[in-house]
Amino acid sequence: ITMEELIVLLDEQHKQIGSAEKLRSHHTNTPLHLAFSCYIFKNSGQLLLTQRSSVKKVWPGVWTNSVCGHPMPGESMQHAIMRRSLYELGLSEIHDLQEIIGDYRYKTPPFNGIIENEFCPVFFCRTNSELSINPDEVESYKWVDMQTVKAEAAIKPSAFSYWFKDQLEHLETSSRAKAYF
Repeated sequence: ITMEELIVLLDEQHKQIGSAEKLRSHHTNTPLHLAFSCYIFKNSGQLLLTQRSSVKKVWPGVWTNSVCGHPMPGESMQHAIMRRSLYELGLSEIHDLQEIIGDYRYKTPPFNGIIENEFCPVFFCRTNSELSINPDEVESYKWVDMQTVKAEAAIKPSAFSYWFKDQLEHLETSSRAKAYF
């Protein structure tokens, strides 16, 4: 028996109003729910860019930030980020975890019939650990500098997730993000 992964449902004021099963909740009318996006940097400053696995239900095959996910009911953001970093990337160690944008919210246009609808704080952290990629989650990855990734996203926007492109614009004006660029 496998346990269903639950997401935290939110009202329009971002207050918790319940929970729901993750995969069954993502469709053409996805309810607003809590999530996170995390950008993982090497100590040398390069960003880990990941390509979502082609077998994923939501936004398969696109390039995006290092790791995304949903905290489970009662789980802290820090624990959720560490859990997903270990599960998706095999990273047993991340450090200097910082919330960069605390009030980020987005709703995507349909992609393969699915709309994402998330209140999704954005975090940055660092690692020097080796990756051990989970192929069910990550198709490919590369370490890049931010200027390169911004140029790539401008040249071929369809190759990147909606939230990643949108977050890049928000990060441009974030004083907290400047230390990483």
